[in-house]
Amino acid sequence: MSELAIRVEHLGKKYRLGGQQARYSTFREALVNAARVPLGWLKGERRAEQNILWALDDVSFEVRHGEAVGIIGRNGAGKSTLLKILAHITSPTRGRVDIYGRVGSLLEVGTGFHPELTGRDNIFLNGAILGMTRREIDHKFDEIVDFAEIEKFLDTPVKFYSSGMYVRLAFAVAAHLEPEILVVDEVLAVGDAGFQKKCLGKMEDVAQAGRTVLFVSHQLDMIRALCGRTILLNAGHILTYDTSEKAINTYLVMNRSQLSRAVFEANKDSRVSIQVIGARVCDIHKHTKQTFDVFEQIFLEIDYVIRKSVIGAHVCFEIKNNGAILFWSFDTDNNEKLVYDARQLGIFRSHIKLPCPLLKAGHYLVSFYTGIANSERIQTLEEVISFDVELISKGATYLSYAEKRPGMIAVSLDWETEKIS
Repeated sequence: MSELAIRVEHLGKKYRLGGQQARYSTFREALVNAARVPLGWLKGERRAEQNILWALDDVSFEVRHGEAVGIIGRNGAGKSTLLKILAHITSPTRGRVDIYGRVGSLLEVGTGFHPELTGRDNIFLNGAILGMTRREIDHKFDEIVDFAEIEKFLDTPVKFYSSGMYVRLAFAVAAHLEPEILVVDEVLAVGDAGFQKKCLGKMEDVAQAGRTVLFVSHQLDMIRALCGRTILLNAGHILTYDTSEKAINTYLVMNRSQLSRAVFEANKDSRVSIQVIGARVCDIHKHTKQTFDVFEQIFLEIDYVIRKSVIGAHVCFEIKNNGAILFWSFDTDNNEKLVYDARQLGIFRSHIKLPCPLLKAGHYLVSFYTGIANSERIQTLEEVISFDVELISKGATYLSYAEKRPGMIAVSLDWETEKIS
């Protein structure tokens, strides 16, 4: 077997934007247009050319067997398109892909599942698609069910599964049926935090067993933990393919210039049962603000709508710095009643005061999520607002709040000291 698991050469994928149907012209119109433009550069051709999008353009790289490689980039950079080509879900427009080994993929919730079949049936169906024998699937069956935590629903048609249950079963099948190459998209974000940690551990086991992992994620700390090298895509091109630390640093520098907004507004979608529709960063006077002093009080304001009353519904946010998650906060943290009672319907506004001082000087990204506790994630809004903390006041330096201060936060603690000798 080749030491290479994947070789990609000058890969390109073209899409035609817009869904307009072709307009059929008469023979007379064709003659007139040809007379106007002798060289054949017709108006329709020019318009068609403007509606072309190259999701990937001249992409080349190699991945060796046993490597765990991350793929990062902004939304629309071409990450999912690349994985779909590698998983043989779509074909490239040009270029070449050589894959040495059996590929197991988890790209979208329910990909490869038949909604009318039960969870049990879909395990065997997916195994067959991956080229496994029934004996091999039988050998792994109990491990798959145990990992997915769906034993109670094993003989229920998967069309009745929540998105979280779908993902748990799909990942369990893809990871346990031992493909030589495991391809995983951001779909893991649908699962809860505990399940994500479980999946990351399983992917580490897969990589350590000598199999190849390609992992797309916006969770840069997960990329750091799992992947030795990372591909950074931008507008369909490879911007860098280097160690994960170097690729992530390049991405953060690129993002910082593009992600400097303190306000977010979303279009209301009646299909989303719990939806964040707006958020902003503000000061103690409720004025929207982008830059704060280390000792200045920071507030987050979140507007959200609840359209369906369910038990365990929650709204939460996370704050990141340099790709690492500093902390999460849930609206149920200081209200136990919200965990056990059905939520009221309507539009709500939460005003959250961050501890002060807490954050060191730096650039911070805020993401928002809604979901149902221990069940499913409903809405994901990755890094939609940001703010900066700077060393403005003179006291910051004297009190050791300089950027070189070790650690990820700069919390102020009360020290009670007494002389004992």
